[in-house]
Amino acid sequence: MPRHDPQPGYRPPPHACPVSLLRLHVLLLGTSGSVPLCTCLLTCDPLPAALCFAVTRSLLLTCLVPVGLLALRYYYSRKVILAYLECALHTDMADIEQYYMKPPGSCFWVAVLDGNVVGIVAARAHEEDNTVELLRMSVDSRFRGKGIAKALGRRVLEFAMLHNYSAVVLGTTAVKVAAHKLYESLGFRHMGASDHYVLPGMTLSLAERLFFQVRYHRYRLQLREE
Repeated sequence: MPRHDPQPGYRPPPHACPVSLLRLHVLLLGTSGSVPLCTCLLTCDPLPAALCFAVTRSLLLTCLVPVGLLALRYYYSRKVILAYLECALHTDMADIEQYYMKPPGSCFWVAVLDGNVVGIVAARAHEEDNTVELLRMSVDSRFRGKGIAKALGRRVLEFAMLHNYSAVVLGTTAVKVAAHKLYESLGFRHMGASDHYVLPGMTLSLAERLFFQVRYHRYRLQLREE
């Protein structure tokens, strides 16, 4: 199947943008508008179930506790992710040209295959430290494993080098190992992680803090020394 390189300046027709970009942003988070059950299972704390059994001595109630906690974690994780998508579609993704095509040091690319948008990536300059931030990288799940994400990432690196920026930085909440391996294959170094990142769209309610967990990873690729 032929592969098309990302085309600078290309923008999908206005009527196609919201649907395709919403789907791509869902894929960016590694979800389908929801949270994978395996993620919830990995983050389920066994302590409440143990305490329940110690107090009630009931196997039924002890089994119901983790099920209830998983359901709450799933609900609030999905709620936060959908709020994030809604926020994205009403800010920079609502007007790509204004956010990424007009400002100096910024740009937006799409990967097009057989007339369909299968991947996106954006770049935004930070003049205060002479860096470019890689943003919104996403590839349709049906076309992953074909080198599209790497081609999009390289386009951002070429853009940064062409405009004499000293480094490219990015932040991600991706939970999939493949995403982190991609950044490392492009030359990025992991600079640290934080468990206190506030995802856009979060209300910071007590329930969200209890049942939604996200880890924010920072990466940097140094292009040249200042």
